[in-house]
Amino acid sequence: MSPYSPIRRSPIAGAWYPSNPDVLRSEINGYIDQAANPPLQGDVIGLIAPHAGYFYSGATAGHAYRCIKGNAYEVCVIFSPLHDYMPNKLLTSAHEAYATPLGQVTVDQPLVEECSARIEESTGEILQHIANDREHSLEIQLPFLQTALRDTFKLLPVMVRSDDPVLLEAVARSIAPVLKNQKVLLVASTDLSHFYTKDEAVMLDSSMLHHMTAFSPEGILKAERCGEGFACGAGAVALMLWTSRYLGAHKVTLLDQSTSADASGDASRVVGYGALAVTS
Repeated sequence: MSPYSPIRRSPIAGAWYPSNPDVLRSEINGYIDQAANPPLQGDVIGLIAPHAGYFYSGATAGHAYRCIKGNAYEVCVIFSPLHDYMPNKLLTSAHEAYATPLGQVTVDQPLVEECSARIEESTGEILQHIANDREHSLEIQLPFLQTALRDTFKLLPVMVRSDDPVLLEAVARSIAPVLKNQKVLLVASTDLSHFYTKDEAVMLDSSMLHHMTAFSPEGILKAERCGEGFACGAGAVALMLWTSRYLGAHKVTLLDQSTSADASGDASRVVGYGALAVTS
């Protein structure tokens, strides 16, 4: 008998976002509808979106998901950090589906296995399955996808605990040929600097966002290592950008930048957020 349920029940609904489906859907639609973005050229291949509680970062996340409102994808790949310690560099879900108040999202386990096999062949690493995790950064993107997209989709969850550019680019090179066979959206989940003053955060975040808009995964990882700027999902963003490049992306556009002070009014210790679109 399996030691875990095939369905991953949400550990954060009712705290990080509303547990009532009607309230949740209405809140997300409000964030999306209020977002005014610059015009984008080309197809949206990827998004970078924050993962704090919706009270703090929902408005900025709305800018990212506005770009794909009404679209349909067969698979959504979410690259996120894993905030809990695990020795593995790359992880995925052992569950068959994630449950949110808006319904279940099926994990495409055959795709997980195919990607893992290709990663192992080229790098020696695998996508390590974990269950009963409490990782919020991946899950918190799901209600936005469930609301913004017009159809159901399958999920490829990838949690990243590496900042090794050689490994991450090799992983991207391994999985991109598999993803090319379907209509796919890549999402990188990250917040920016943590617990600086608002003025300090804006400076640090602007530096990190510069590397993102320059389409420089190497620059993102270097900035994190050197303290030039910060992103708790730096490895996830770098992996998403390398993967999107192999899928034909050429440009990253900044859609919105904010801090938690915009919601809380407390500018003394803030968290930074950014929303960006990756296009062909």
